[in-house]
Amino acid sequence: MTDFSMSELRGWLPKRPRDSHKGDFGHALVVAGSRGMTGAAVLCARGVLRAGAGLVTVAVPSSQQHVVAGLFPEAMTLGLPETSVGSLRADAVALLLSAHEKRGFTAVAMGPGLGATQETGRAVLGVLASIKVPAVLDADALNLLALHPRAEVRTLLKTRQAPVLFTPHPGEAARLLKTKVEKVEADRSGSARELVGELGGVCLLKGRKTVVTDGARAWLNPTGNEGLAKGGTGDLLTGLITGLWSQRLAVDAQDSGFEAACLGAYLHGYAADEAVKRWTTRCLLASDVLESLPQAFRRLGA
Repeated sequence: MTDFSMSELRGWLPKRPRDSHKGDFGHALVVAGSRGMTGAAVLCARGVLRAGAGLVTVAVPSSQQHVVAGLFPEAMTLGLPETSVGSLRADAVALLLSAHEKRGFTAVAMGPGLGATQETGRAVLGVLASIKVPAVLDADALNLLALHPRAEVRTLLKTRQAPVLFTPHPGEAARLLKTKVEKVEADRSGSARELVGELGGVCLLKGRKTVVTDGARAWLNPTGNEGLAKGGTGDLLTGLITGLWSQRLAVDAQDSGFEAACLGAYLHGYAADEAVKRWTTRCLLASDVLESLPQAFRRLGA
């Protein structure tokens, strides 16, 4: 296992010159949410901007666009075609590609609250094939990928010409690996490496002692507590990583997904450790972690 010093973690935070503007820190796209799951999209997008990204566009089913706009005035929103149950239709891809051509997204986060219909699965594959920027995949994006033939998914990810970062919990990792959760938990580091070996990219396997690996390097996150075992915290982590990655990509074209994942896990866990001092592990909410992120960034001198 690799070990990183605090100075190394600090070094991964992009500098923020005094004369900078929002365009200097990346524009993240969040493809998330469905009817009844709009909060997942909002938490993810809040994580993007709290991480320091300059801009975020939240793309949700059109019936949920006004909800996101009302809850999160700092975000831009994009309403997409939806199914009868309020999830994304496959033809949403054309609208997202058009938006990318106009706005030039730096990175995309996809999955929180999407729902798991076949139509939405086609949309996920279409976004990965069409919008060739670094992608953070979580939640239903992972579950939908798991439903497709492994060879088809592997070919898509290898030919899209942009890196992918997976953020599964043990259940999602088990679905992707076609195995049992117990086997994933029995060898968490090995399972994360196996997923990278199968699909490439970077894997952040959530849980106690979160594992991050790119196949060559592996790291165990030392922060976090059992209060994070609650809905919404994973959505926030996805946004946080995407926001950190977007900033790095805006100033450095080199792939920095592994570093963004490690940094995001550390900050997310540290914010939770600070938040439980007030809220306790039982009462902790994802929004409490969000509000404690500034303390985590100060820990790294940001």
